[in-house]
Amino acid sequence: MKNEDGFTLIEMLIVLMIISVLILLTIPNISKHNTLIDEKGCDAYVELVQSEVQVYKLNTGSYPTSVDDLSDLSEDESPCPNGVEIDAQGNVEKID
Repeated sequence: MKNEDGFTLIEMLIVLMIISVLILLTIPNISKHNTLIDEKGCDAYVELVQSEVQVYKLNTGSYPTSVDDLSDLSEDESPCPNGVEIDAQGNVEKID
């Protein structure tokens, strides 16, 4: 019988088992962080809209009534689930 170099079936199964265990351990951790990432994205969007409101105020002398009044932004692009709103004083808040 010849001695050929290579992996046996048992060795391949062990490697696949180790990879499977590592994947099973990492996927739940990644899915837990999705909500945190979404929240941070929404907070960053609120800050972006707030700065756009200030630019709008400097250019026109009044606050916008909605996000659609701002030139570079639209409500459809909002990463916040319910969008954002602008009050009469120019403050931007997430809609709950």
